[in-house]
Amino acid sequence: QVQLVESGGGLVQTGGSLRLSCAASGRTFSSYYYAMGWFRQAPGKEREFVAGINWSGGSTDYADSVKGRFTIARDNAKNTVYLQMNSLKPEDTAVYYCAAERVRLGNVLRSGYDYWGQGTQVTVSS
Repeated sequence: QVQLVESGGGLVQTGGSLRLSCAASGRTFSSYYYAMGWFRQAPGKEREFVAGINWSGGSTDYADSVKGRFTIARDNAKNTVYLQMNSLKPEDTAVYYCAAERVRLGNVLRSGYDYWGQGTQVTVSS
C-alpha cells in the first residue's frame, strides 16, 4: 500500500504563488517505480488532471490550462512530489490531490491512478 499526504495549500491573491508537496510512504513505495500526478477538483466540477511526472522525473506533462505557470518535480530520495504554482488565477481555486500509480515503464500518466491523497485546498482571491 501507498499513503500520500499533501500540504502547502492556502489562500493567495491573483498572481501569487504556492508550492504544494506530496509525501509518499508505504512498504512498497521505495521498492517499485511509481508515476505521480496532481489533480484538482473545483466545486461543482469533475476532478481534472493538472500535471504528471514519470518515475525518474525525466518526463512531465501538463494540462493546457496550467502549462507555463505550474511545474511538477520530484525528489525520490525524499519520496516527495512538488507542484510549484505561479501566476495563480481565481480559476485555479480547487482542492488539489496527489496521486500515484505503480509502473514498469517511464510513462507519464494522465489517468489510471490507484493511490490518492486526501487533498489540500487552494483558494485564489481576485
